[in-house]
Amino acid sequence: MLEIPVIRWGKPYESIDKAPVVHFETGEQLALMHQANAGLIKMDLRKAAKAREILREFSIEQLCEMCAKAADLYLEGTLPLGNGTQTPQEFCRIQSATTGLPEAMCAANMRKNAYVLKNMKATLEALTRGLPFDILSKGYGMESRGIMVSYQAQTPIIGLVLPSNSPGVHTLWMPVIPLQCGLVLKPGSSEPWTPYRVYEAFAQAGVPREAFCIYPGPQECGGAIMEMAPRSMIFGSQQTVDRYKGDPRVQAHGPGFSKILFGDDMVDDWEKYVDLMADSVFLNSGRSCISASGIWASRHTDKIADALAKRLGPVEPLPMTDPKSPLAAFTIPGAAKAINAQIDELSKAPGVTEVSAKYRNGPRHIEKPNHDYLRPTVIHCASTDPPIANTEYMFPFVSVVQCEQKDMLKKIGPSLVVTALTKDEKWSKELIDAVQIDRLNIGEVRTNQLHWMQPHEGNIIDFLFRNRAFQTSPPPAH
Repeated sequence: MLEIPVIRWGKPYESIDKAPVVHFETGEQLALMHQANAGLIKMDLRKAAKAREILREFSIEQLCEMCAKAADLYLEGTLPLGNGTQTPQEFCRIQSATTGLPEAMCAANMRKNAYVLKNMKATLEALTRGLPFDILSKGYGMESRGIMVSYQAQTPIIGLVLPSNSPGVHTLWMPVIPLQCGLVLKPGSSEPWTPYRVYEAFAQAGVPREAFCIYPGPQECGGAIMEMAPRSMIFGSQQTVDRYKGDPRVQAHGPGFSKILFGDDMVDDWEKYVDLMADSVFLNSGRSCISASGIWASRHTDKIADALAKRLGPVEPLPMTDPKSPLAAFTIPGAAKAINAQIDELSKAPGVTEVSAKYRNGPRHIEKPNHDYLRPTVIHCASTDPPIANTEYMFPFVSVVQCEQKDMLKKIGPSLVVTALTKDEKWSKELIDAVQIDRLNIGEVRTNQLHWMQPHEGNIIDFLFRNRAFQTSPPPAH
């Protein structure tokens, strides 16, 4: 039986408490995860400063070179995992078996993660806007214009409470190691595979193991990390985001409510953008905060909804091993049933129509013995009033909402990604100034089309470092 230990500053730790990780379809036990606890974590994190000390023995450029080596190892290597080893194919197979994500999607997420690692130096150059790396290492230095600047690290480590729903989020923490900060990871219960594989890839590439902790365990482990780490990220529901709102120590990631907005100048040509809309909703089985959950336009919304429903409505689940498998499974008992019931209830509101039902052969909710599926759902809203007009779910779901262009920015609410299909310069300026939009695309860009040289959700440089005033006497030579 595969047994996977807790990692305490690079050293494996075998716990008395172990939790099984099982195949979501068959119930077969695939591995035993040794379990950490809050007391253990609090004790370990008193030594957090050593993680940054040991990473600062290497330059940021050297750590970026190690990231590039780690990318190849992560994507192609056979790496240690607990008391065994793991090939890339075995990685995708076990990740699919515990998360419900089809194997082809697991492989696609591997390629995304490897791309970020491979191009880490260019990514950091973009995120720092060309700031010389040694300024982050030393804490001060001369930028390109000959101006003395200082950037002070706010933490020696970053703590992460990771989710189980999609492996793509791991790209958010991969730049931490080359920024010379340690990683303290609490993996999701059904997706420990990426953290352990990336850790081994880093270690095999030369990054000191002492910069890492991985704490599989119960919910209390996440609480201990959030309490002890000077900077942390957490992934969860809107309730989680609201809980940490305004806390500078925490970067909380939740639902994205990402949208496509049609400008009046382009909406009459909506048929040209059906592929863009469908891909924004459907890729990665809609399991991402950057998947579009809303499409807003002042007119033609009934036709847009019908075209999307015709495209997505007939989609049915296929086996996880099928390269064309389009839908992820819901592996938490009762989750899909509850979502299905909520959609049915919300769809009773005036002006709301589920358009995909007429193109679907059978029910939206498909129940299996140990898991469920929700088939793609397209809702039409005649106004912005119904709550379902601005709702997000973890499957391909989209509300097509009728709203005048002049009212959109008042009504869309916080949106992680907005793709605005417009060439209207005046409205484009309003979109750029809209503080409720985190990531803005103007033009033909899918909401889930990321460019890794741009921050995904908040710039990690701003989160980990503070720009402060700094002077020396006498001033250092140029």
